Amino acid sequence: MIINKAYFLIIISGGSYKMKRCEQKIEDTWNMQDMYENEELMAQDVEKLRELMKEFASRQNSLAKSGEQLLRALKLQEEMNCLYEKLHVYANQKYHEDTAEAKYQKLSGEMQILGTELSGCTAWLEPELLALPQQKLAEFFAETPELADYRWVVEQIVRQREHVLDVQTEELLAKLSELGQAPANIFSMFNNADIRFPDAVDSAGNAHPLTQGNYIPMLKDSDRVLRRSAFTALYGVYAQYCNTLAATYYANAKQADIFAKQHKFAGAMEQALSANAIPMAVYENLVKTIREHLPLMHRYTGLRKKMLGLDELHMYDNYVPIVEMPQKKYPFAEAKEIVKKALAPLGEDYTALLQEGFDNRWIDVYENEGKRTGAYSWGAYGTHPYVLLNYQGTLNAVFTLAHEMGHALHSWHSDHRQPYRYAGYRIFVAEVASTCNEALLIHYLLENSSDETERNYLINYFLDQFKGTMYRQTMFAEFEMMTHRDIVQEGGVLTAEKLCGIYHKLNKDYFGEQMVSDEEIQYEWARIPHFYTPFYVYQYATGFAAAIAISSKILAGEPGIVEKYKEFLSGGSSMDPIDLLKICGVDMSSPEPVAAALRVFEEYLGMLEKGSLAK
Repeated sequence: MIINKAYFLIIISGGSYKMKRCEQKIEDTWNMQDMYENEELMAQDVEKLRELMKEFASRQNSLAKSGEQLLRALKLQEEMNCLYEKLHVYANQKYHEDTAEAKYQKLSGEMQILGTELSGCTAWLEPELLALPQQKLAEFFAETPELADYRWVVEQIVRQREHVLDVQTEELLAKLSELGQAPANIFSMFNNADIRFPDAVDSAGNAHPLTQGNYIPMLKDSDRVLRRSAFTALYGVYAQYCNTLAATYYANAKQADIFAKQHKFAGAMEQALSANAIPMAVYENLVKTIREHLPLMHRYTGLRKKMLGLDELHMYDNYVPIVEMPQKKYPFAEAKEIVKKALAPLGEDYTALLQEGFDNRWIDVYENEGKRTGAYSWGAYGTHPYVLLNYQGTLNAVFTLAHEMGHALHSWHSDHRQPYRYAGYRIFVAEVASTCNEALLIHYLLENSSDETERNYLINYFLDQFKGTMYRQTMFAEFEMMTHRDIVQEGGVLTAEKLCGIYHKLNKDYFGEQMVSDEEIQYEWARIPHFYTPFYVYQYATGFAAAIAISSKILAGEPGIVEKYKEFLSGGSSMDPIDLLKICGVDMSSPEPVAAALRVFEEYLGMLEKGSLAK
């Protein structure tokens, strides 16, 4: 999957008063006129795109005629996609400024419809290209030198040739794919719309409405009675529907297996990894290496138990802070300076780009009525990146700024080095730049802080990232491997009893004996939305590991690493993700990057164990 510069980090915005959009200072808002000076120009691009779509449609059944015909079709497709991206991003970013604004609700909807029309218009290209014999393609490349610019595009399509069936079968499978989405759709409706939970009750006997949205905040509450009540209330409901949810999970796994085997893959796991040219060894090494380093996770769990002063550590104690966040507030001007200084190891050219973004309104800084929650980096090819924040002045908000600017400058480097067709990058590498920035920021803050509480908070913040991203996501990945590859792919059936048993055993393995693996946690698999996009979550862990490996090299002053890192940032999708990371000396097909990242985890764990709050 190639990502066109859209990344989302959901955070919770606070504050009782929200200013109106018109009350925002201009300098605190992003400059959308850098994309379209006025909406008349946008309307002209819509008409231009429709004309290009007509021309593209007229070229169907022409690819076999000559290399020039193939070249023109590929150029047209690229021009249309690039133009649509700009239209789509503009409409949605204007909508996100104030989602109550009817004008931009309408514009966003219109661009979504236009995107559907574009997808239908271009659907014939890949099947027609795959119908060309390899010899004819070779002749086209020989007689049309300019086609060489699109060789990688063509190769990415052609390498799936052995997995493409005859036209009639592909058409049938395409029609059935809508049915294949049914398990995910059923789960989504149940999990987001239909499910209801009883109230959670605190130590004073007060009832608190429990929802999907406030469950984790409740688990962070200092009131242990409330935490336990929320935990048992939530999983008590999932237990009631466990057989139904097991049926949807199995149906999703079974349809993925059937579609994969129809396309001549061994199963869903092989197909999912093949889509991004990821060797199976990457996945298997991740699970194996994390397994070998579970004693570190068990040490961290034991430290949590000690710092909380508990005789027994339960699953509902897993989110409560063991170090309180410092109450210091960071004005946005100070946050920008901190991030800039923290990223100085990346060179003056990198920090100059940061400053350009800060000075030239790439960022929409503060919350207002109707503004989209959370934070993201987005943008369109040919314009600078944009960053949406809902800045609250906390230390976490400073990390969010560093994270999203990592995405933004990844896109900037890729866009400035690559043509549009290779500028988007794959999800496997999408979180590397943002996580690398966070690692550099943590190092800088620790180097410049003498406050023991702040230092322990920073260390624990980093350790929790390892726990949540490397360990937890790998546990999910192992669960998927065990259920899909080891059972469904081999013709087995998944039942509620089997799914709960596998998950509960994994939970015990990953958290260790210092954690009481409460009976309710066996139902956690039933509430994870990512399980309906099989073999996706492992990429969070591998991306995090790659980022830590690279940031460690940068901080160690490895000769040439900064230049190599910028070459990686500039690579887009011009190479397979594994090869891109090798530029930085990070080979994700070997266990070493994951092991190296876990050595950093061990180092920070030792620091917290020695800290005054751990004594």
